[in-house]
Amino acid sequence: MHLMSTSMHGPEAAHRFLSFVNASPTPFHAVHNSIIRLEKAGFQKVLEKDSWEDSLKPGGKYYFSRNQAALVAFTLPAKWKQGAGVSIVATHVDSPNLRVRPVSKRTKEGYLQVGVETYGGGIWHSWLDRDLSLAGRVVTTHADGFKSKLVKIDRPILRIPTLAIHCKYSVALNVNDSFKFNQETEFVPIFGQIASQLNASESDKKTAQTASSIQDNHHPALLSLLASELSIAPEEIHDFELSLYDTQPSVLGGLNSEFIFSPRMDNLFSSFAAVEALAQSVSTPDFQTLEGNVNCIALFNHEEVGSVSTSGADSNLLPSLLNRLSPTPGAYAQSVAKSFLVSADMGHAVHPNYASKHEDNHRPTMNGGVVIKTNAKQRYTSDAITSFILKQLVERKGGKVQEFEVRNDIACGSTVGPMLSSNIGIKTCDIGCAMLSMHSIRETAGSHDVQNYIDLFRSLFESYAALESSLTVD
Repeated sequence: MHLMSTSMHGPEAAHRFLSFVNASPTPFHAVHNSIIRLEKAGFQKVLEKDSWEDSLKPGGKYYFSRNQAALVAFTLPAKWKQGAGVSIVATHVDSPNLRVRPVSKRTKEGYLQVGVETYGGGIWHSWLDRDLSLAGRVVTTHADGFKSKLVKIDRPILRIPTLAIHCKYSVALNVNDSFKFNQETEFVPIFGQIASQLNASESDKKTAQTASSIQDNHHPALLSLLASELSIAPEEIHDFELSLYDTQPSVLGGLNSEFIFSPRMDNLFSSFAAVEALAQSVSTPDFQTLEGNVNCIALFNHEEVGSVSTSGADSNLLPSLLNRLSPTPGAYAQSVAKSFLVSADMGHAVHPNYASKHEDNHRPTMNGGVVIKTNAKQRYTSDAITSFILKQLVERKGGKVQEFEVRNDIACGSTVGPMLSSNIGIKTCDIGCAMLSMHSIRETAGSHDVQNYIDLFRSLFESYAALESSLTVD
């Protein structure tokens, strides 16, 4: 009985992750909440548009964001100089979801509806019959001009209702038809019912608008709701990027709280651990005496759709940082050669109902330790050298390592690792923590793996430079 009451509480790091993911329904919120954690640890903001020559000091802690959707943070060792290597954890903060269209106003059969577009490769049937709401950023009028503000509506306002089983013509022949629907015509959320006064309201009729006005593109009720959340008038809303999210909170689950049931763990799980590890690393007594590499985290956007954006991993975000820290060609080349990148994304745990989908000797389990991901076709970047380094770092914290390769008859996913490795020329290892139901609106991961992740990243920041100096390859 004592064992049950203790274990049901769950790991402390997992509880902190729950708070982070519940507060981060969009990449904008994830970046914002990560910045709060970094500033609490003493990190200072720098701007890409400014000169850094007089700002950066040895022993300093810095961060910058791009377009509110990507974040880079780094610490300089006490004896930092140009040409130093950089130890990097790279993750992404986006997840498959539904985005509100630029013109979202739709009505049908007495319902107010909101037009949405699918983002990424979601398990879309998992979004049916969920209590959904809206979050994102809104461009508003401000005293000094215009400002982008974050918004998160904390109550259910949207739903995509399933067609009743009785209405499916072929249900008696094939129950799985319940998972099949047209994503354009049969996947539109309902927002409310058309009130009689809206039918005759002049404000709901098409009117002439300026190029910067969106008032006719969306239901007045939607704009009023957003305005109320932001304490402004609807006319002060000039544009927005809004995503749908599930209002059910993330929780610990399982007999002994060994699981996390949550949306967006691919890949906020990795992002949280990276931020936490870097923030913790600066609080150690020996931080001001560390030598060797710059420690860095990079949280990218748009991984789920190819990373091709100004805030994605295929942008100049990391190369620009490396170049600013080592601005001469020679120093830049030295820095890249001494650097190491951990591409941290989530991995696939063996599924008890579909065990045959895994290669016989590569079946990672949740709470079984960090997973090294390898692929001969270079969908993952891990090789013998980078895998060895990763294992050495894990050993220093007393952790465990699992191996993952896909079957030859199943397609392999990918990460930010390959493009960063090839674009920069940096040694890279692809890793993850094992999870189930990846890309569902409700995923499952191991509650103990949060701390496993943090421990590995702490080991990278504390030990890589010394490990690299003892390894001869070329």
